[in-house]
Amino acid sequence: MTGEAWRAEAEELRRLAPRHLLFLCVANSARSQMAEGIARSLAPAGVTVSSAGSRPSTVHPLAIRALDEIGIDIRGQRSRGVETLSPDGVEAVVTLCAEEVCPVFLGRARRIHWGLPDPAGGGATGEARLPAFRAVRDELRRRLAVVFGR
Repeated sequence: MTGEAWRAEAEELRRLAPRHLLFLCVANSARSQMAEGIARSLAPAGVTVSSAGSRPSTVHPLAIRALDEIGIDIRGQRSRGVETLSPDGVEAVVTLCAEEVCPVFLGRARRIHWGLPDPAGGGATGEARLPAFRAVRDELRRRLAVVFGR
């Protein structure tokens, strides 16, 4: 997560200033949910931020907790399937999958890939996974701060 190749894409998104930004991963439970919450907290008024997945599940409790720690409440967010979203109006899509095959989004949106590890995966269980959620949260916050000039 320490490489800087993402920076040019983040700056491109900033210049594009999309009115609807969509984050995608497989389960729409951790990375994309955290990205949606962080982006909503940083985006200017009038920008729609959403997330979806190819196999949606539920918002992971540790994603909720990791964002609670920085004052962002995502308890009202729900996992949804990418097929439920209309491609109309979505101007930019950020895929976040690293180990899995990312969902495909049909439409004319600008596509960017930020492969981040799934904090819900790996060998750790329960509370031991919280540091992985924090690491992804912090990386998303760093990148989205560039996108939204904060």
